[in-house]
Amino acid sequence: MPTTFDDILEHIGEFGRFQKQTFFLLCLLSAAFAPIYVGIVFLGFTPDHRCRSPGVAELSQRCGWSLEEELNYTVPGVGSSGEASPSQCRRYEVDWNQTGLSCTDPLASLAANRSHLPLGPCQDGWVYDTPGSSIVTEFNLVCADSWMLDLVQAAVNVGFFVGSMSIGYIADRFGRKLCLLVTILINAISGVLMAVAPNYTWMLIFRLIQGLVSKGGWLIGYTLPTEFVGLEYRRTVGILYQMAFSVGLLVLAGVAYAIPHWRWLQLAVTLPNFFFLLYYWCIPESPRWLISQNKNAKAMKIIKHIAKKNGKKLPKSLQEERKETEVGEKLNPSFLDLVRTPQIRKHTLILMYNWFTSSVLYQGLIMHMGIAGGNIYLDFFYSALVEFPAAFIIILTIDRIGRRYPWAAANMVAGAACLITAFIPDGLFWLKTTVACLGRMGITMAFEMVCFVNTELYPTFIRNLGVLVCSSLCDIGGIITPFLVYRLASIWLELPLVVFAVLGLIAGGLVLLLPETKGKPLPETIEDAENPHRPRKNKEKMIYLQVLLSDIPDN
Repeated sequence: MPTTFDDILEHIGEFGRFQKQTFFLLCLLSAAFAPIYVGIVFLGFTPDHRCRSPGVAELSQRCGWSLEEELNYTVPGVGSSGEASPSQCRRYEVDWNQTGLSCTDPLASLAANRSHLPLGPCQDGWVYDTPGSSIVTEFNLVCADSWMLDLVQAAVNVGFFVGSMSIGYIADRFGRKLCLLVTILINAISGVLMAVAPNYTWMLIFRLIQGLVSKGGWLIGYTLPTEFVGLEYRRTVGILYQMAFSVGLLVLAGVAYAIPHWRWLQLAVTLPNFFFLLYYWCIPESPRWLISQNKNAKAMKIIKHIAKKNGKKLPKSLQEERKETEVGEKLNPSFLDLVRTPQIRKHTLILMYNWFTSSVLYQGLIMHMGIAGGNIYLDFFYSALVEFPAAFIIILTIDRIGRRYPWAAANMVAGAACLITAFIPDGLFWLKTTVACLGRMGITMAFEMVCFVNTELYPTFIRNLGVLVCSSLCDIGGIITPFLVYRLASIWLELPLVVFAVLGLIAGGLVLLLPETKGKPLPETIEDAENPHRPRKNKEKMIYLQVLLSDIPDN
């Protein structure tokens, strides 16, 4: 009987030294994606600020005011107690260089009540209460221009969306390795250019370019390990690859704390990407992809390299297999393949919805609940820790129960937690926070599961395309989530949670309509994906590795 690639892995090692080394290198790539995905938290940090008023600094120095006194005397919105928040976008229309101003209450001589003094916009810039710098402080993206900071994050999400479509096709058409290296190079160059951008416009352009390639590169890095390892190890590498992203979040918090200036921080998190170009010599092309493209000779050379690296040998029975005289047709990926047949069409629509829901709930819960405390670095660090229990729960359950039920349960737990949180009184703060964290953990599990199962439902020649096209809905979710949170919250503070609950519960129900992929070999053809329970036909040339090894010189 003809031999499948999974059969060969049983002989040359399903998770040997070669796979472990390759997987570790790709995990570094996963961790490096974290600053691009959520780095705006530090790059675009908005500190407390107030209008710069000419003359205030000189008057404060002359009078010997403390900062609290200066705010109390010169900033609108601060009363005599100094307890109110200072105004960030308005200032008194006062000439602070007047010689008649008193040091005890300089505005008393101008008006009996401060509310009678005219207010105007900040015309001379802002004063920021921060020792470092961010995109906000350098380009003054506050008050009327605060939307320009949202545009920075929207730009990278637009890049994710467009790149998902194009890079998925390129990876399935021209190979995983070539596409991965190109995305790494462009990502590294654009990241450096963003760090030295002379103005806001160029910074925005380079941020968009990073988005175009970075997510596609991350997902190719996700797909490669699942195609290199055996059936029993796919779930492990899939989950651990995403845990590497969570490790990247923790590292990002530490690096951002050590480097509080956004240009140097951007440079520090970008430079490691140039190291990944060395993967040209470390990571080969996917043998599964090569076989799907009828490049059996190249595939066998890589298989022999894997066997040698793992200290294994191909059995002679496999080496004596011969090519079929009938040459299979090379399959090229097409967007229509994602919707042409009924089962794959169903998979595509359900996966798209789940990607969208995961993104909206994941980001929306963070926005709505907020991060307790005043230390942005510690708060970010603690919030990232929530992702690790979610990953461990997945590892403990999916091999025992399967993929569908834990995934569906995670969505439903997230949805139910959102609904319960919405109706818990504010007085029960710890209960509200605990249930909200349970929802965050549930949607983190769902997010990791949709990425994991997505790779198992599509045949090899459209696997990258399927993952990237479906995950493009994640980027749409990232773009609209701020509007869902802030606009709905203006109607009723808990209304976003009710919407999140509906989205999550529907997602959980739809997951149950997908086939179980536990213990199933990766599909190689459309027929495999359409009939996952049917034995594969031997005449499908691309499924099998039938190559005359005597035609391939030993190296």
